[in-house]
Amino acid sequence: MAGWYELKKSADGQFRFVLKAGNAETILSSELYKSLDSARNGIASVQANSPDASRYEKKDSSSGKPYFTLKAANHQVIGTSELYSPASARDAGIASVQANGPSTVVKDGT
Repeated sequence: MAGWYELKKSADGQFRFVLKAGNAETILSSELYKSLDSARNGIASVQANSPDASRYEKKDSSSGKPYFTLKAANHQVIGTSELYSPASARDAGIASVQANGPSTVVKDGT
């Protein structure tokens, strides 16, 4: 099964999306957006940028756990992964976003 996006509204009225892999695990989370249209634009940016390996930045958290961010062409972060261990799991997470990011399936939970 292919991945999909879930759009949600937070308690404070802002919007966010997550990208889910085919097994329903969250593989990428967005920032909070003030409008639904901005969140939809964020999804479009992930769809466009996720296949490009150069858009990923591998990082380590303050506790030393690996994670990654996905950036748009303008270098703005459009999604952040969970924390992984070991680094090879982070690399598998990137591969999963590359494979699932182009999905056009959006489940609107707003």
